Order: sequence, then structure tokens, then C-alpha cells
Amino acid sequence: QVQLVESGGGSVQAGGSLRLSCAASGVNGSRYCMAWFRQAPGLEREGVARIAGDGPTTYADAVKGRFTISKDSDKSILYLQMNNLKPEDTAMYYCAIARRDRCSAPGDITYWGKGTLVTIPS
Repeated sequence: QVQLVESGGGSVQAGGSLRLSCAASGVNGSRYCMAWFRQAPGLEREGVARIAGDGPTTYADAVKGRFTISKDSDKSILYLQMNNLKPEDTAMYYCAIARRDRCSAPGDITYWGKGTLVTIPS
């Protein structure tokens, strides 16, 4: 029943910006922990940013000061604003939701989107 659909990925030059969106359907309430993960070729999937059901946000050190996670609980949309993009940000970005409090690691996640590709050429 639950589906997550990402959009907004693409290719931009270093220093540019993108905003990713995740439309969630079949989600009841707003107490889910929601997060963005990314996975680059040959690397493990890693958490980028997360937002708790009551609002507090957490960011990976690599993106602090550049990325901002937010959500519209009424519309069930999760956003990731990405500024000052770098080549090392190149990855497939995944929207993710956990039914309970934790969503910092892949093992915490209940639902995944199919991903949207972000490419920052050197």
C-alpha cells in the first residue's frame, strides 16, 4: 500500500543546486521517521539526512551546511534541498520511511523509494 516516489534528480555542475522531492502515498499520520539515503557505485548505502516525526533534523557530516531536509506532513511530501553540490555527492538518492523512531541506518527502514540519480561531474 505504501509507495514512495522520488523526483528532482539530474546533472548539474559543481557548486549548483537541486531539490529532491518524495511523494508518499498510503502513509497514515505524521509520526514516521523520514530520511534520505544515497549510494554511490561500489559503496554502501549511507544516511544523508533525517527528520523525526516531531521535526528535529540530523545530517551527515559530509552535507552539513549544504543540504536541508524538510517535509510537508499534510501533503505527505519529503524534500531535500541540496546546495553547493560537489562531485562526491554523485549517487543514487533514496527516500525512506521508518514506522518507528529510528531511521539512521538502512536496517531501520520500513519503506524505500526506487531512487533518483544525482550526477555532479568533475
